[in-house]
Amino acid sequence: MRARAVIAEDEPLLAEALKKELASLWPELEVVAVAGDGESAVAQALAHRPEVVFLDIRMPGMDGLEAAQALAEDWPDSEGPFPLLVFVTAYDQYALQAFERAAVDYVLKPVQPARLAATVRRLQATLAARSATAPDDGLAVMVERLRGLLGPAAAATRGGGDESEPLRVLQVGVGNSIHMVKIDDVVYFEAADKYVRVITEKREHLIRISLRELLPRLDTARFWQIHRGTVVRAEAIASAEREESGRVTLRLVGRPEKLVVSRLHAHRFKAM
Repeated sequence: MRARAVIAEDEPLLAEALKKELASLWPELEVVAVAGDGESAVAQALAHRPEVVFLDIRMPGMDGLEAAQALAEDWPDSEGPFPLLVFVTAYDQYALQAFERAAVDYVLKPVQPARLAATVRRLQATLAARSATAPDDGLAVMVERLRGLLGPAAAATRGGGDESEPLRVLQVGVGNSIHMVKIDDVVYFEAADKYVRVITEKREHLIRISLRELLPRLDTARFWQIHRGTVVRAEAIASAEREESGRVTLRLVGRPEKLVVSRLHAHRFKAM
């Protein structure tokens, strides 16, 4: 069975070893790209539309889980089946249990040929089933699996969250002074590279922290992640509008802009 794959692995020797083992176990598999970071992996996958993507969990910048989330959010509806994802990870019992519960495939580093062979057989069987029937909704299936995976597996692979009380005040540096911004005044947070934009009804601030670092310090009952780069205060949402395409957009209290909700988080918005 012919297929194409993208490998995301920041250690060149491990990437080459995986590529070599795959060539032995699955000669018809063409590795169309090897990426050393999550951003490049997403770009290569969107460019090549492979059938399979191998994602290392721990990579600099965007990690494997974030790359999977980005692919699920950015994959065009009309561009064929969503690729099968295989996570490559060091041993962590909690993370492995999360992968198994979410029914996503994984292999451990260093990659063992017998375990990789089992993964290859599962991938081939899934692709064969796809080709023998009408096109499946692989994207919808993977979105559901990622929803169940991102919380527990992300916490395990990133060392858990901050156990302290949720933030109540943000200390924002402005020149030589520090402004105190009440968390209740925040409408939404938006990722901006290594910074986060803090948007209130009347002002915008920039704090030197990544959204990944900020998330564990927020009260998740009040602050909802609606996109990999956007977190909104629930009380600041005026309404949610669902288009015929299924896309959800939010109107905000005190702000003119609308926010787009990604596929992974659209399930939050259902009428009671």
